[in-house]
Amino acid sequence: MHYDVFNGDADGIIALLQLRLAQPKESVLVTGVKRDISLLKQVDIAQASAVTVLDISLEKNVEALQKLLDNDVDVLYVDHHRAGDIPKSTHLKTLINTDANTCTSLLINDYLQGQYVNWAIAAAFGDNMQASAKTLATKQGLTATEQAQLNELGVYINYNGYGASVDDLHFDPADLYQALLKYPDPFTLINEENSIFWQLKTAYLADMAKAQQSQVLSDNDIVKTIVLEDAAWSRRVSGVYGNELANQSPDKAHIVLTLNKAKSTEIIAKTNSAEGNIESSDKIAQSYTLSLRAPLNNKQGAGDICASFPTGGGRAAAAGVNELPEINVPDFIKAVESYYQP
Repeated sequence: MHYDVFNGDADGIIALLQLRLAQPKESVLVTGVKRDISLLKQVDIAQASAVTVLDISLEKNVEALQKLLDNDVDVLYVDHHRAGDIPKSTHLKTLINTDANTCTSLLINDYLQGQYVNWAIAAAFGDNMQASAKTLATKQGLTATEQAQLNELGVYINYNGYGASVDDLHFDPADLYQALLKYPDPFTLINEENSIFWQLKTAYLADMAKAQQSQVLSDNDIVKTIVLEDAAWSRRVSGVYGNELANQSPDKAHIVLTLNKAKSTEIIAKTNSAEGNIESSDKIAQSYTLSLRAPLNNKQGAGDICASFPTGGGRAAAAGVNELPEINVPDFIKAVESYYQP
């Protein structure tokens, strides 16, 4: 049984889309929301004959990967995130490049020698690889209008991947991938009335209009910090809004904080000695899901900064922290300011 394991964002979905358009294969799909990256452990080792892994950090999945290799399962691993120590095995083939100006779909495009290059361009735009996407689009002779359309498509597919769970999303990433398989040419999708492209565009514009009204926590020449409320729309735009802000101010880093649901972390019991009553209260700890975008003109450091905080990680240009306690927010902002200080 073959497994296809892929990130639920534009890069992961479109990387697999290109690969399976070129090399059709029946497979078990393993994916999830964009931040759900510990996906490889979901593969049933007893059932797996081979596994393709796309756009999830090897560093975050190395234990599950090693178990597959130890059981003689062949693995193709293609990614652009932090890799850590790569296991040595005759069963493992890797296409890993952590350069800040590439993404998994661009690596797959090279692997397939440009068979579905327009999809690769859309993915690069969706992953906010603006310069790389435009360079490839220009090489293909695409007009400014066509480039703008692929930019939109990539952004909308990427937007669909953000959420605390699949319930936050408009489309389950596995379902979205399967629907897109019907379109070898992305322009067919774009030009089709009421297609997924138009459905996602309508939803995206509505959510982004709300984001424009959000609180600015801090703003200086180095970094701007935005706070979004605890709501499904906030979780959906947390990444793409950071990309938009980065494109607007390419010399500045951007932090987008999305309030997590409050969690009771401690029960405090107090005894009233006079009346013999016990009073209990919840001590609530507030935390945020955080997205960090490095300055577009200095695409480095985001992954290292986030990895220095628990539950954090990512790549050089874009990274995040899944659960940052409110008390640590000032420390995070200071870390970003210190890193990008001229």
